[in-house]
Amino acid sequence: MDLNSASTVVLQVLTQATSQDTAVLKPAEEQLKQWETQPGFYSVLLNIFTNHTLDINVRWLAVLYFKNGIDRYWRRVAPHALSEEEKSTLRAGLITNFNEPINQIATQIAVLIAKVARLDCPRQWPELIPTLIESVKVQDDLRQHRALLTFYHVTKTLASKRLAADRKLFYDLASGIYNFACSLWNHHTDTFLQQVSSGNEAAVLSSLERTLLSLKVLRKLTVNGFVEPHKNMEVMGFLHGIFDRLKQFLECSRSVGTNNVCRDRLEKTIILFTKVLLDFLDQHPFSFTPLIQRSLEFSVSYVFTEVGEGITFERFIVQCMNLIKMIVKNYAYKPSKNFEDSSPETLEAHKIKMAFFTYPTLTEICRRLVSHYFLLTEEELTMWEEDPEGFTVEETGGDSWKYSLRPCTEVLFIDIFHEYNQTLTPVLLEMMQTLQGPTNVEDMNALLIKDAVYNAVGLAAYELFDSVDFDQWFKNQLLPELQVIHNRYKPLRRRVIWLIGQWISVKFKSDLRPMLYEAICNLLQDQDLVVRIETATTLKLTVDDFEFRTDQFLPYLETMFTLLFQLLQQVTECDTKMHVLHVLSCVIERVNMQIRPYVGCLVQYLPLLWKQSEEHNMLRCAILTTLIHLVQGLGADSKNLYPFLLPVIQLSTDVSQPPHVYLLEDGLELWLVTLENSPCITPELLRIFQNMSPLLERSSENLRTCFKIINGYIFLSSTEFLQTYAVGLCQSFCELLKEITTEGQVQVLKVVENALKVNPVLGPQMFQPILPYVFRGIIEGERYPVVMSTYLGVMGRVLLQNTSFFSSLLNEMAHKFNQEMDQLLGNMIEMWVDRMDNITQPERRKLSALALLSLLPSDNSVIQDKFCGIINISVEGLHDVMTEDPETGTYKEHTLEIVYVRFETTAINCMLMSHLEEPKVTEDEEPPTEQDKRKKILALKDPVHTVSLQQFIYEKLKAQQELLGEQGFQSLMETVDTEIVTQLQEFLQGF
Repeated sequence: MDLNSASTVVLQVLTQATSQDTAVLKPAEEQLKQWETQPGFYSVLLNIFTNHTLDINVRWLAVLYFKNGIDRYWRRVAPHALSEEEKSTLRAGLITNFNEPINQIATQIAVLIAKVARLDCPRQWPELIPTLIESVKVQDDLRQHRALLTFYHVTKTLASKRLAADRKLFYDLASGIYNFACSLWNHHTDTFLQQVSSGNEAAVLSSLERTLLSLKVLRKLTVNGFVEPHKNMEVMGFLHGIFDRLKQFLECSRSVGTNNVCRDRLEKTIILFTKVLLDFLDQHPFSFTPLIQRSLEFSVSYVFTEVGEGITFERFIVQCMNLIKMIVKNYAYKPSKNFEDSSPETLEAHKIKMAFFTYPTLTEICRRLVSHYFLLTEEELTMWEEDPEGFTVEETGGDSWKYSLRPCTEVLFIDIFHEYNQTLTPVLLEMMQTLQGPTNVEDMNALLIKDAVYNAVGLAAYELFDSVDFDQWFKNQLLPELQVIHNRYKPLRRRVIWLIGQWISVKFKSDLRPMLYEAICNLLQDQDLVVRIETATTLKLTVDDFEFRTDQFLPYLETMFTLLFQLLQQVTECDTKMHVLHVLSCVIERVNMQIRPYVGCLVQYLPLLWKQSEEHNMLRCAILTTLIHLVQGLGADSKNLYPFLLPVIQLSTDVSQPPHVYLLEDGLELWLVTLENSPCITPELLRIFQNMSPLLERSSENLRTCFKIINGYIFLSSTEFLQTYAVGLCQSFCELLKEITTEGQVQVLKVVENALKVNPVLGPQMFQPILPYVFRGIIEGERYPVVMSTYLGVMGRVLLQNTSFFSSLLNEMAHKFNQEMDQLLGNMIEMWVDRMDNITQPERRKLSALALLSLLPSDNSVIQDKFCGIINISVEGLHDVMTEDPETGTYKEHTLEIVYVRFETTAINCMLMSHLEEPKVTEDEEPPTEQDKRKKILALKDPVHTVSLQQFIYEKLKAQQELLGEQGFQSLMETVDTEIVTQLQEFLQGF
């Protein structure tokens, strides 16, 4: 590319690419895409974005294309990689001038230099760091700032590399430049502190910006640049110096008002100081040991004493609390139960902690946390009034404690209370004692103090287990407080019901639950929305608890369900609706069928809510979860929901529709429970199976559920289902078997086995393309036992229940193997007998015996040759199914009262079944689904469960004897081991 002529062309196309007109924009983007791999293109881009006279948008676009090009084409192994010559020219051009006037473009240039440095520094680009160091020393403000910005991004990028060789290079770099970086930071910091009172805001802001950037560089070097930083005097000197600098900056913040242009940058710098300490503690806990004492003294004085009044701000308080928390909770500082097993470093750190956290210090921290930081603020109370739903969903989960004050104070309290509970339990109990009885509704301060103490008692529930008689406290103190209906008492009504929710799984007598349910019913009608939402949360915790008893709950079910449904309609925010839906789902799940009389209103409302939530996929996920529990609770009656239910399943499981990304997992679960509870197939239910083929193609983590759904259709309506979908399904299975794991193959073949079991005539025809694959696996002696067992199960079904089809399959395979049919059959029987021990399920073991016995009587020499093996398997089968009557000494085949099968993996006991009684379902058991009933009826038609193996063997041997005559049969029996013959005779006594 000739640079001058090329620059003009590229500049023109870049200008077009900044156009708002798509007719101009699209061709320009296409042209730029084609040029990406052209030699010289990036040199042209460099010329364009370093030319300050050109349009800003064009230069911005040139930088972005250059940056993306580094990601794609800078590595030597990349397709269309840049030549070494061009890269050398570009590297030199990038660091020629640090004089970019536009901040955003300067940042992008710094980032792209860092990207090149990640790949080339220091080996191909040894001059980068020295050039940056020289450039940050210049007097020109702009060049100095831009060089410092680049220095930071390069340091940050190199620090993030994780390979051992890269770490070593960064350690060497850090050792070489640390002294300079410290001097640079000190220089800019001193300059800022001298200028801050000058009144020249531009100069102050400029020096503060440099302080911030140089501190960012030092942070990366300090945290990531040394293996044993405590051995480096400069590093430890810098870290100790942070506390003095922090004090200077905090004092400085007194004079810099909230409206000052420097205020934001000043707070960022203060926070960055704390980040250095937190990161260093996280990465080098033992190197931090000399800093523990000072860190605790500094943080506690600013957060828990009057020292911090007037100068601290929320984000700084959060950082200090996190520093205290990380020291208190750090596992590196916790000695073993046996002190001698602990390292000296651990014992040293533990000793410093214990010396600091004295009784007066801990007491003061605890009291201040509760009486100061736990109090509801004016802002929170205003939010309660103006945006109650926003108040209830304030961020409290996950890592919110790292950034938000309230969750931060609560997590610190929990950790300190856990660590020093013997010291702090009496302190909290004393605070509780002072708050007995009702509080004057006119005294808002007293109400808020009580709210804060109750919050502490809830957070420390597990630690207070042995110290608080919660049942008595509930009856004598908490219940009466819930009955105070004054509007100003609502913070306490909300806090008390929350507190009970915290204790419910810790210590709450079962007999008291009806009293709690009564209180919940009342509070769900409270005039305040926040109280109602908090009550719903406690209801969920109560219902979800291990000691929940349905019989205690049922008298309140109708009232609660109605009130929860009203609450669902009253709330407007997506998050709150999701929350209430989860509570409803939980209630439905726990009471199951008992919910049926009360769900009419919810069933009518959900379609409307589904329509309204088109833009809110997470709310739709909550609706799907509710529907899952609803279908399980309604059982066969769920068929009435199909006009709404089936389109929801259709949309949620259609991978061509964008919402499937959020809805697929829950949608599949809903599809499965709908099938399990369906009394009969409907055309619409059959039609949504069209969604299955693309799902199977994806081979995702949802395959197991997909297989369960296919089984559900087979059990529900095998003939109609197989005739409609088996061809496509068989094709999908053939593709899956080529690429799927061993476990996946077993799952596919179990589906085929079910189809053969349910429909012995149609099943083998429909899955005919898979059966040669199974046959070959048996003949070739599949090495995985679980796969071989499944192969034998599939083939056993065909052989036992569709002999004519087995014959045609054997004929087909004989042609493929180029063998005689008899010879191939002999090989199969031999492999079957040899691998019988691979089969562990009793059902399949009996199936194998029945299948091989079904080859008798026979005058076929190959079958007679394998007679011994067939008898061996049959006797093994008899051992599985027979028990000896101790009184008579005779053997009887098990009879079995058939049980419902809950899970795919639970084999029905494979003995004889003679009656179909409805089993009694105890309160703790789930009632049988429609699919369970279908499986039971199927089992009663299954030869494995209806045919007596004892009788079958006897009849087959008798028929073989009649075919061969006494002498011929005797000769055949002599091929069987005498011990096996003896066992067989014992089993067949009485025939």
